Amino acid sequence: MDNDYGQGSGLAKIQPLQAGGRVAQPNIMGRRNKHFKQKLIAFAIGVLVVIFFIVIPIIRIRSSIKPVTDSAKALKYAFSLNDMDLVETKFAEFSKSYDSFESSAKGVYWLSFIPYVSDFKNGVEAGHYSIKAGKDAIKAIAPYADLIGFKKGGASFSEKSAEDRLQTAVLTLDKVLGNIDTISENIKQAETRIEKIDPNRYPQSFGKTKVRANVQSIKDQFQGISSLFVDAKPLLKQLPKILGKDKEKTYLILFQNNYERRATGGFLTSYAYFRIKNGKMDIEKSSDIYSLDESISSHPAAPAEILTYHKGVTKFYVRDSNLSPDLPASIKLFESLYDRSGSKVDYDGVIMLDAKVLVDMLRIFGDTEVSGITFSANEDKRCDCPQVIYTLFDIVDRPVNYIKTDRKGILGDLMFALFNKAIGFSPSKYWGTLAQTMYGNLEQKHIMLNFKDPLLQKAAEQINFAGRIRSTNSDYLHVNGVNFAGAKSNLYVDETIETKTTKGSSGIQREVTISYKNQYPQSDCNLERGGLCLNAPLRNWLRVYVPEGSKLVKFVGSQKTVKTYDSLGKTVFEGFMTVNPMGSAKVAITYTLPDSIKSNDYNLLVQKQAGNEDRQDVIINIGGQKLYDGIFDKDKQYAKSF
Repeated sequence: MDNDYGQGSGLAKIQPLQAGGRVAQPNIMGRRNKHFKQKLIAFAIGVLVVIFFIVIPIIRIRSSIKPVTDSAKALKYAFSLNDMDLVETKFAEFSKSYDSFESSAKGVYWLSFIPYVSDFKNGVEAGHYSIKAGKDAIKAIAPYADLIGFKKGGASFSEKSAEDRLQTAVLTLDKVLGNIDTISENIKQAETRIEKIDPNRYPQSFGKTKVRANVQSIKDQFQGISSLFVDAKPLLKQLPKILGKDKEKTYLILFQNNYERRATGGFLTSYAYFRIKNGKMDIEKSSDIYSLDESISSHPAAPAEILTYHKGVTKFYVRDSNLSPDLPASIKLFESLYDRSGSKVDYDGVIMLDAKVLVDMLRIFGDTEVSGITFSANEDKRCDCPQVIYTLFDIVDRPVNYIKTDRKGILGDLMFALFNKAIGFSPSKYWGTLAQTMYGNLEQKHIMLNFKDPLLQKAAEQINFAGRIRSTNSDYLHVNGVNFAGAKSNLYVDETIETKTTKGSSGIQREVTISYKNQYPQSDCNLERGGLCLNAPLRNWLRVYVPEGSKLVKFVGSQKTVKTYDSLGKTVFEGFMTVNPMGSAKVAITYTLPDSIKSNDYNLLVQKQAGNEDRQDVIINIGGQKLYDGIFDKDKQYAKSF
């Protein structure tokens, strides 16, 4: 109905004033409508922003992931076929699909202020640099694909004789390694980004999927690859020289029995010489370490350490010369006796091997016969150890009523037989597994290298393959046990090293507890009955290396007077204890660190003793937080302010 104010409800258009000049209620409603419209527009804009800058990029990312995973599977399959042409094709496809994925991923990089997005960005960029490294690697090895067992036309490398294979490998190594600088730089760029990812910000698990452990595992695996291509680069570049390209090299192999542990890993049992020139290898001699001692007409008096801790030994023998945990220092002691030998041969370097290397090779190549005896990596119930270990002990150590000739030379013959198997098989069948296994043994110090050439020695030390007690300005721990006349008891003794770092009124205090347990009965050690003495009381000369300037508070558990002194740039706490079969023992050491080590920038390096296998655990606790609890397989380093 019309009125004086216009048609319909025109009153809504009028804004009458109330008492005091206030706007009437209808105007308030109008403002609210206006504010609502503004909020609605802002919300719509926000939705559009989310859709265009978050949702759409995520959809693109998700849609581009499948082509990457599919092409990665195809690439893996190409590798399994050992077809280099197919590998090159599939790698190109994988690289193209990853480029598309990376382009989509950049759509969310603006959210990198969020830690999880930052991790995603770093992971994608790490993949980018890894692919660049992969391209360079394939480009480098493609011309020599047959060398590593891939099919790519021409004469088959696997059809060549064992000697020709090794010679071909050595003569082409420098060409294969030509791009290693570029490869290592890209790997280093990738590692820099992977290092920024913090696994601790992720939950332990999501449903049945372990999240944090998987992130940490990927990070650890990548660090291992990075170590191979970055830290090992100087040594890899020297491989042709090490393997006798252009100039013959002579190497001395020293075999250590790590079940009778000594400072550098084990009791020296046998030795061998081999010469190599342009890939042509000759084994010159393989013999018992006792024969080397017998070639020395006059042995000096035993050093104080042997007189104090050994049993019935008054002379200094080659077999006892690895007294220092620092391999170069022990090599000097070895050479002080070796120079007196009538069997001395000049060599370019020393390669230290222990029993684990032998067992690993038998696991890869299978049972091997030497001198009518079959050796195997299978478990032997007579010792709860690999059959090869029991058989060698039986040959070497069991007393008999006749003279054993060259009783430990059989080790060299066995190693030579395994080496011939290694280069006798098709490279694609075993070489990958062998290379991976031997690299692990180098990391874990079951293989150690020492060179006369300073450049080669420096390269070996840089990647921690030289058995050195490492220098560091941070906190440090190395526990070194020497089994003097305790049979092969390290085969049966479980050890746990627990290290705790705390801060007190007197500075940073450390507690190191070493627990030993032997759960096996004693062997028949009656030599007159011809017993094979494997498990007997462990007679353990113990040295604990800590930062120089540390002060001992207490040392509990030593059966001899505790000594404190400086050596190898460290302070050493020394004692002695025994562990009986079916028994246990414990040593507890408390000390304070020098003032130069600060809690707000704390870093701890725990260095593994060479020769230790899976019977030693380590627990690392810093500032009340347990950072590691598991097998002590290689050096451990942790940084944590507290």
